[in-house]
Amino acid sequence: MNNTVTIKSISDLDRAAVEFLGKIGDARLLAFYGQMGAGKTTFTVALCKALGVVADKVCSPTFTIISEYLSGKGEPIYHFDFYRIKNLSEAMDIGVEDYFYSGNLCIMEWPENIEELLPDETLRVHITVNPDGSRALSW
Repeated sequence: MNNTVTIKSISDLDRAAVEFLGKIGDARLLAFYGQMGAGKTTFTVALCKALGVVADKVCSPTFTIISEYLSGKGEPIYHFDFYRIKNLSEAMDIGVEDYFYSGNLCIMEWPENIEELLPDETLRVHITVNPDGSRALSW
């Protein structure tokens, strides 16, 4: 099944996040693919905000690899940035499988660096920058 959500501008992020969440059903493993600057972290902030996380608590975990937030319902949300992961053993050392199989929402940036570890049920979302500057999320 092909799904798409378009983000027309930065001011359209909140709407797009709500639309995205409404379309993904029970997906708990979200892997975001896109070039540097495509908006992976920016969209993650909007997703977390839509889930009730205090927006200023959300940032890219580039140096820590993982950040944990609490949704408005008190449920853990795990946000990964695998940009600096150089090999699969580094990801295993931080216990990614425990997070993936926790049943909690896992949002991943740069998942291509750990592709072999992603469970089959991972929702792979591609963010494309359109010529007019808008973004298209497709999965």
